[in-house]
Amino acid sequence: MSPEELRAVIDAAANASMEAYYWWATGIMVCIHAGFMMYEMGQSRVRNVLASGVKNILAFAFIIPTFFLFGWWLYWAYGTGNIFIPDASAEFAQYYVPWSEGMGPNLQDQASGVFWAAFVLFSATTASIVSGSVIERIRISSWIILATLVGSVVWIIAAGWGWSAGGWLVADWGYHDVGAAGVVHMISGFFALGVLINLGPRVGRFNADGSANDLPGHSIPMTIAGLMIIIIGFFGFLGACLIYPAPMAGSTADAGWLTIYGGPATLSSFAFNTLMAFAGGIIGAYFITKDPFWMMSGALAGIFCAAAGLDLWYPGTAFALGFLGGVVIPYSHKLVTSWGIDDAVGAVSVHGTCGLIGVLAVGVLLGGYPALTEGAPTISFTGQLVGAIAMGLGGFIPGYVVSWILNKCGILRTSDSVQQIGVDAEIPVAAYPESMQSRDYS
Repeated sequence: MSPEELRAVIDAAANASMEAYYWWATGIMVCIHAGFMMYEMGQSRVRNVLASGVKNILAFAFIIPTFFLFGWWLYWAYGTGNIFIPDASAEFAQYYVPWSEGMGPNLQDQASGVFWAAFVLFSATTASIVSGSVIERIRISSWIILATLVGSVVWIIAAGWGWSAGGWLVADWGYHDVGAAGVVHMISGFFALGVLINLGPRVGRFNADGSANDLPGHSIPMTIAGLMIIIIGFFGFLGACLIYPAPMAGSTADAGWLTIYGGPATLSSFAFNTLMAFAGGIIGAYFITKDPFWMMSGALAGIFCAAAGLDLWYPGTAFALGFLGGVVIPYSHKLVTSWGIDDAVGAVSVHGTCGLIGVLAVGVLLGGYPALTEGAPTISFTGQLVGAIAMGLGGFIPGYVVSWILNKCGILRTSDSVQQIGVDAEIPVAAYPESMQSRDYS
C-alpha cells in the first residue's frame, strides 16, 4: 500500500470515528431533555404536571424543523463578523440552506447531518432552560413561539458571534467560551428573565405586601433525579463542544483535540474540570442550604461557572468556581424573587448568573493568555466583559420584546381561573389516579 493509499484509509477511519462520536454525543444530549422534563414535572403541583411535560415535548419537536429551515443557516451567516445583519454570502451559509446538498443524504458528505444534529440538541437545551422558569401559567401557543425564537434564532446568532472563529466577539475581542457559559446559559437565563417580567407570577406566589409564598412542587425526588439526569446529558453537550481530530472536521487525522475555536484541547481537561466543578457546586450549595433541590441545582451551577474555560482551568480552580456557583445561586434567586419575579425553578440564577460568572472568570483569571484562534486578540477581561454584555442583552431584549407583544395580544398567560383549577385541565388525560388528584397541593 502506498503512503497516499494508507493516508486515505486513515482519513476514512478518522472521519467514520468522528461521525460516530457526534452521533453518540447527540444521543447522550437527549438526556438533558429527559432530565429537564422530570425536573419541571417534579417542581409542578399535581394539577399542572402534564402541562409542564407537554411543554417540553412540543419545544423539542418545533425546534428540530425550524432549526433545519433556518437555524443552522443563521449560525454560518453570523460567523463572518456581522453583528446585526446575517451574511448570506458566507460560503457555509449558502451550503446549509435547507434545499442544499449538504442538508440531506449525500455519500460525499456524511458529516454535515451529525454536526447539524449536535447543534439541534444545543438549541433544544436553550428552550429547556427557559421552560422551567415559566411553568404553571404560560399558554402553550405562546410557549411554542418563544421556544422556537430562543432555540432556532436567538442563541444561534449568539453562537455565530461568540463560538465561530470568525464571529465578531472572537475575532475582534478574543472572547473565549468553550463550554457555552455565555452563548447558551447567559442567553437562556436572560431570555427567561425578559419573559418572566411580562408573564407575571403564578396565582398565589406573592401577597399584597410583596412577600413571597412557597409553591412547592409535588415530587422533590422526581425533581432531583431529573437534575442528575441533566448532568448525564451535559457530558454529551460538553463533549460535542470539542472538535474531533478528523479531516472533515478541518484538521489532519493525527491532530489532537480542538476547541470550538480550533485551539488545542484535551478530553482530560474537560473530564477533570467538569467533575471538579460539579462537586464544588454541590458542596457550595450544601454549605448554604441543606435543600437537595439547591444542591443538585448547584451541580449545574458549578459546571456553568467553569464552562467558559474548561480547556484551560487547573482542576482546583474549576472546583473553586463550582463552589462559588453553589453558594451564589440561592442568594441570586432570593434577589430575583424580591423584584416580584416568579422564576419557578431558579433558571435565571442557575443559568444567567452562573453563566455570567463563568464568562467573567476567564477574563479575571486568564487575562493575557495567548489567543487560541488565529489572528484573534489575547484573552482579556475587557473582551470577556464585552461578550457578557452582548450575551445578556442578546438574550434579554428579544425575550422581553416578544413576550411583551404576546402579552399585549392577550395570549401569553393562562387566566387566573384556569391556574386555580390547574393548567392540566387542558390536557385530555390525568397525571395521577383520582385519589391523588383530589389531594390539596395548593
